[in-house]
Amino acid sequence: MNIFEIIRDIGDFISTPDIIISLAGLILLSFWLLKTSMGTDPLADSAPRRNNMPIYFPLIPLLIWFGAVSLALLITRSFLPDLPEWQSALWDNLILCIGAILTMAVIIFLVRASFARRLKGFGLNIKTIHKDFFAAFVNLLSIWPLLIAAMFLTLLFGKVIWGPDFSLEQHEELKTITAYPQVPLRVLIIITAIVVGPVLEEMLFRGMFQTMIRSLFEIRNSKIKILNGTWLAILISSGLFAMVHANAGHWPVLFILALCLGYSYEKSGSLLRPIFIHSFFNAFAIITVLNS
Repeated sequence: MNIFEIIRDIGDFISTPDIIISLAGLILLSFWLLKTSMGTDPLADSAPRRNNMPIYFPLIPLLIWFGAVSLALLITRSFLPDLPEWQSALWDNLILCIGAILTMAVIIFLVRASFARRLKGFGLNIKTIHKDFFAAFVNLLSIWPLLIAAMFLTLLFGKVIWGPDFSLEQHEELKTITAYPQVPLRVLIIITAIVVGPVLEEMLFRGMFQTMIRSLFEIRNSKIKILNGTWLAILISSGLFAMVHANAGHWPVLFILALCLGYSYEKSGSLLRPIFIHSFFNAFAIITVLNS
């Protein structure tokens, strides 16, 4: 298979709605680039989030999420080894959901103890919900062409390097929701993917890790001038966010998405905005899979 055949096959994989959405997003992205001098100065007025977090604080919820929840999954599977597959998936997702909620509770405790203005200083203010909801939709639409381009290039290089059989594997939750029609399992996955997951991941990766990294660069900047610390914090936290997801084939798309999430957090000062963007992205993926 030559390069042109590969490109044609990948083109068939990208749907017409993706192309239409990408064209609309390209207009918004072009407007943003023109408005911000090709993206060089959009965060010049980004206010820092005052906090006294020790450097290890973000690691506490991360260890709870990846350590304690994984241990709970192993214990549950050992005690319930003979369940039907859909019930086993239901238990797994229930534990993940409960573990995520408990981890969020820990994050809230840590934030209240270390952020000036507590949750409002963290970026959680219910008064901005209506504004962040609409802005999140616009932000996601703006980067949609970049997400499609990242997916296209991942498939292209994957097929060139590993052969024409290379494909992007579906997320485990998307596999589960298509494999089993049972309503309780599907409802739980939808709640976890659209509500619980985005809230936890944004609180952890944007709220805690990105804030911590930015704070470290601000201290560094007071001694030795370095590149814009805000953008560096976004880049590093975005890389971390992408790499904690198991499927490496998804990393380029997730990294682009995370850049948008991090930028929207710094630009707006609201953590609700990246939460809504993340929720919209996951919701679109679920709707696409269920309608395919």
